[in-house]
Formats: sequence, C-alpha cells, structure tokens
Amino acid sequence: MPPPAHRKHKDVIAETLDLKGARVADVGCGDGGLVRLMTRLGARVTGIEPSPNQVARAQEADPAGDEDYKQAGAESLPLEDSAFDVVVFFNSLHHVPGELHEKAFEEAARVLKPGGVLYISEPVAEGARFELGRLIDDETLVRAKAYDALRTAAQGPLFEAERELTYLAPFKYDSFAQFRDHTIAVDERRRAKVESLEDELRASFEAHAEERGGAFHFDQPTRLNILRRRR
Repeated sequence: MPPPAHRKHKDVIAETLDLKGARVADVGCGDGGLVRLMTRLGARVTGIEPSPNQVARAQEADPAGDEDYKQAGAESLPLEDSAFDVVVFFNSLHHVPGELHEKAFEEAARVLKPGGVLYISEPVAEGARFELGRLIDDETLVRAKAYDALRTAAQGPLFEAERELTYLAPFKYDSFAQFRDHTIAVDERRRAKVESLEDELRASFEAHAEERGGAFHFDQPTRLNILRRRR
C-alpha cells in the first residue's frame, strides 16, 4: 500500500464537500478559521464552540460573509432539527468527553437533513507534529476513544459509513515562538505547562522539524471519515 499523500486540509474539504449553497454546522470551530473558509466557498455556516474565549476570537475576526457563532458543546447543539446539509467535526471530536460521544452523534443526526453528511477529520496519534504536542498533552487515548465512538456510530441506526481517507497534513511555523504562542492561544489553560516546559519543547521542536525555506515543517497524519445520515 502506498504511503499517504500530502494534502492541505482546505483542499481536502473543498474537494470532498459540496459547499455551494449548503447549510453547515462546524462543531468545535475554535477561532472560526474553517467557518470563514467554508463561507468563502459558498456555504452558510454556523460555528459551535464551547470556549467563550474562542467564540470571542471568532466574532472579532473579519467576517467572510454571513457566518455566525454560538457557544455550546457538541452534546447540546442550539440548532433546529433536520436543517443542515453538513455537520463538521474538524480536529474536535477527540475533545468531546468520552461519556458524551454518543450524545454528540445523536445531536449531529438530529440537526442533519436525511441523507446529510457528517464530516469528521481527526489527527492520528503519530507523526512529527504529534510527537511535538504530546509533551503538553498526550492525546493518544482520547483520539483512540473518539475513533472507537465514530466506528460505533457508523454501524448504528443513525448513520452509515461512506468513506475513510488518510493523508499527511502539513504544518508550518516561522519559529518556535510562533508554535508556542499558537499552542497557548488555542487553550489558555496550557500556558503554565507550556512555559514550564519551554526548554524541552524547543528541543523537541528542533528535533522533529524539517527546516526548509526559512520555516519549520511538520507532518500530521490525518484520518477523514464521511458518514451519511440515514434516510
């Protein structure tokens, strides 16, 4: 079997989803970067995010169109029934507590139209980018539990599995400082740990990076699963 191809997340999304005119919910949207991308690609997007700090960052960014944001968790979506063409979990399912996975899938099914698409992109617990981040938060177990929950949902009464794809997503940082600051911005609760481990993180950054063109590059194996809401 050939190794996974290098693909940018935005290219995979654009090629995989029919976004023109689609109504999309991005669950765990963070600062809204993907919401704005999908809006520019023609979708009407609502970003759902449990962190008030991230919601504030998303709302402060220059809008791409008519996107909007709501503060909520995946287990209780403040969205109407059968109204969405696509529900996206982009690098967010493993952040949903394990005991809430089943409810999160039920909520995704509730808001999707019959035949609607559930798009789940998750980082695999391996590769240079994972090794760098595991010093701060080793997500091996939570990522495995998220994948188990996904496979269970794909065999249940609400969804059917349509496609699974693995690719290598590139990450690029101009400096260690950019990586450090981004890591803290994603989750302010990491600040104390990041600062206490700065020397170890810097050494890991330098050991795992591929330096070229004046920047530092990391690969992150990523698994994409497409499920479809049963009619």
